[in-house]
Amino acid sequence: MRAIMIMFDTLSKRFLSNFGNEWIKTPNFQRLQKKMITFDNFYGGSLPCIPARRELHTGMYNFPFGSWGPLEVFDQSAIEKLKNNGVYAHIVTDHSHYWEDGGATYLPRYSSWEGFRGQEGDRWIPRMEGEVNQNKNALNKKGVSVEQHMANITRIHDEKDISGVQTINAGIDFLEKNRNKKDWFLQIESFDPHEPFYVPDKYRQIYDCIKSEDIPYWPTYQKLVDDRFKDDIEDLKKEYAALITMCDHYLGKILDVLDQNDMWKDTLVIVNTDH
Repeated sequence: MRAIMIMFDTLSKRFLSNFGNEWIKTPNFQRLQKKMITFDNFYGGSLPCIPARRELHTGMYNFPFGSWGPLEVFDQSAIEKLKNNGVYAHIVTDHSHYWEDGGATYLPRYSSWEGFRGQEGDRWIPRMEGEVNQNKNALNKKGVSVEQHMANITRIHDEKDISGVQTINAGIDFLEKNRNKKDWFLQIESFDPHEPFYVPDKYRQIYDCIKSEDIPYWPTYQKLVDDRFKDDIEDLKKEYAALITMCDHYLGKILDVLDQNDMWKDTLVIVNTDH
């Protein structure tokens, strides 16, 4: 057995060209569709990050029986079942909730794991080293996580430094080193395109994203009841689209490895999202 699960966090099918979106550029998702079966009735039972992962491991509903929390001692993890039955299970991820309270029992289910720092409000770089956030857009999130993000991005000097890019490159490295081996499961889990929509300008330019420091890029969860933010919402969609296109670009690099090594004939590939 050889299997790869590629998970993009917060990926909406309404923003994918292979589901009929005509303005977002995702050629590699379309390329992938030609080789795979599309499940149109794929639903999450518990949409928040960690509850969704508990369901992924157990195949059981998390809600309404539990909130955000760890795998319990009585849970049966499918990943751990693989590991205990001779299938090497490896995960590469930049999903920082795994190393927080409530998420710390998931990674030990794998044979090994590699994590990359800096996404969202990951308590990584000292906040006193970050720049002051000048963005005052009313749609954007405020608070400690934003301050943390401003500190984390001081370590990003090039596209290759982005944790989502590092995650996918680590997955590619695993594939190249283990392409001739059998009995492994690889989970490539990218936090992108989850907010904040932090993405290099070359992807933003595709959608004519505005250059103002006042861009909406990190929507706080709220209900909008009027049209005051109509233009901002359109700008927000473009920021999200730019990040999806970056994800698509690196998905293409994974597909290149599968093509070059003729892995499609004996490797299960699953591409999904959590919410």
